[in-house]
Amino acid sequence: MANILVVEDEKKMQDIIVEYLQKGGHTCFAADDGVDALMLLKNNPMDLMILDIMMPQLDGFSVCRIAREMSNLPIIMLTAKSDEEDKLKGYEYGADDYMTKPFSPRVLLAKTNALLRRLLANPADTLSAGKITMLPAAHKVFLDGQEIALTHKEYELLHFFMTNQEQIFTREQLLNRIWGYDFEGNTRTVDTHIKTLRQKLGTEGKHIVTLIRSGYKFEVAK
Repeated sequence: MANILVVEDEKKMQDIIVEYLQKGGHTCFAADDGVDALMLLKNNPMDLMILDIMMPQLDGFSVCRIAREMSNLPIIMLTAKSDEEDKLKGYEYGADDYMTKPFSPRVLLAKTNALLRRLLANPADTLSAGKITMLPAAHKVFLDGQEIALTHKEYELLHFFMTNQEQIFTREQLLNRIWGYDFEGNTRTVDTHIKTLRQKLGTEGKHIVTLIRSGYKFEVAK
């Protein structure tokens, strides 16, 4: 179904993840460290990456940051840490989801499939607002005619806003709609992603309006 890059230096854990993903019908590429992961990503078309944080040579944060310069594929980060700041750091570098060890391989497979389903969705041909143009079928966003690189979750947020213009959404609603009800995090994740999305949109970030004590809405100037 999909080409998935599994980056995990613990061989036993790597084998378990690969086995479950292959049972789910996916093709897996495995890397033991960050350097090998980036080489595989460079030389092979990947649909999704499962990325451990604690690894030799390059840690997961560094791999995530560099990978984001190469691709907008969904990234699920694996960590033995449950610290909230580590998770927020991962999201700032471009991670789409998190799983804290120990975790259920079945849940990891379910999250993987959910991300892939959203990626393959084929909504309207073109969406536009101001200088922003989105081509959902190609999973691309253009700002004043120039393509910009968004992470998977940034793309999903922008797509959700642009298909629900002028509607107010609380942080909890955005968290549930974009990350899912089983997401291991809190509403600060929404704020972090919207902050980076606004930065990438430059002056067009003005369309994403913060409403005190209410949440956010995508507002198009009349």
